[in-house]
Amino acid sequence: MTESVFQDSASKGADRSGLWQPNRSASKLSQKAVVILFGAFAMVSVFTTFGIIFTLLFETIEFFREVSPIEFFTATRWTALFANPEFGVMVLMCGTFLTSVIGLIIAIPLGLLSAICLSEYAPRQLRKILKPALELLAGVPTVVFGYFALLLVTPFLRSFIPDMSIFNALSAGIVLGFAILPTIASLSEDAIFAVPSSLRQGSYALGSTKRETITGVVLPAALSGIVASIILGVARAVGETMIVTLAAGQSPTLTLDPRVSVQTMTSFIVQVTKGDAPYGTIEFKTLFAVGMTLFVITLMLNIFSFWFVRKYQEKYE
Repeated sequence: MTESVFQDSASKGADRSGLWQPNRSASKLSQKAVVILFGAFAMVSVFTTFGIIFTLLFETIEFFREVSPIEFFTATRWTALFANPEFGVMVLMCGTFLTSVIGLIIAIPLGLLSAICLSEYAPRQLRKILKPALELLAGVPTVVFGYFALLLVTPFLRSFIPDMSIFNALSAGIVLGFAILPTIASLSEDAIFAVPSSLRQGSYALGSTKRETITGVVLPAALSGIVASIILGVARAVGETMIVTLAAGQSPTLTLDPRVSVQTMTSFIVQVTKGDAPYGTIEFKTLFAVGMTLFVITLMLNIFSFWFVRKYQEKYE
């Protein structure tokens, strides 16, 4: 009996030899080609990033051969383009910090309240309309925001604060806040909306109100996404260029007074790239030293964001 079964199986195998068989070798070859192609595309961005880093690094090393790092990070005057140059990047960092903090004071509360409203209170159909409208604000060119700050916000503020300069950190920071508002609001709304409804229903079942459910259950559950959106907003505020260049001016002053003109790191880079410094001079090399400082700041913010999300991210099945 067993021998006959084996004979039948052997005869069926012989019959299948004449049927169509897929070309497995060609399939494996095409899969390898796709992997190599996609890997090459991914490596383009990696090599581009390393190219930027090496360019900044080599020119920054050349800069620090002529200027002491201690002077660069501790001096309180920045006159890189003057006859007797002084290189205290703290002045530019202070201007960047001032405009960014003003912008975050505007963007964080408005962005979080917008996200909570869209996710928890707005009807589904209204959310489908309001969220794309909010995200359209992120597509407005920053040069438009800059002229908006200079031509509309500053005259309005000067009607209340007469001694305010035409170029000032306050109007630049306020408009900067509205520029980064869509980033914080949209990403926070995504994080809040992704919280499972079962958590909300469980909170309601225990007798909690809607406000208590939002503040005690939903927001803590979405905390990692909210913090990530805020840090991305901070990174964009620090790296913003046109708004601060047009509205905050280019006066390198070490001050925390928002009524006066300040110069940020990005606006100094704009000033140098306009041709104010000859190529190869120490003034030109400051471009890369300031750029490397800005790069390190944004890199640290992104690393912190990545660490925070990985550490506190809530996963639901």
